[in-house]
This record gives sequence, C-alpha cells and structure tokens, in this order.
Amino acid sequence: MTTHAKKASAKSAPAKKSRFSFFTEVIAELRKAHWPTRQEALRLSLLVLVVCAVVGAILGALDWAFTQLFLLVSG
Repeated sequence: MTTHAKKASAKSAPAKKSRFSFFTEVIAELRKAHWPTRQEALRLSLLVLVVCAVVGAILGALDWAFTQLFLLVSG
C-alpha cells in the first residue's frame, strides 16, 4: 500500500526541450489551423464594423438621454 502511494506521489519532471522547439511547435500548430478565405475575412470584418457602429449608436443615444435627464433633474 505504501509503494502505491509513493508511485502516485512521485511526479516525473518533463523532459528538457530545446529552446527553439517552442517555435517549431508554434509553426506546426499554425499549419493545422483553418485560415479563412479572403471573402470570409472581408465579410466577417464588415460584420464586426457594422456591429460596432450599431452598439456605438445605441450607447451614444443612451448617453445623450441620460445627460438630458440629469440636466432636467438638476435644473
């Protein structure tokens, strides 16, 4: 029972890797990634701009309304 506990508690240290292995692994992962086509990237970028404009307009309208309300209440 004690040998099993010793085996479970003894953790092996990760193998020492080369300093440049990180970059080779990054490049390998980037090759696996799904990259959007030019049309997809353009469409999604335009969608982000439209959503930002709509949210900005809503927040601007709320800011204006609360400013007017504050000015009305404060006299």
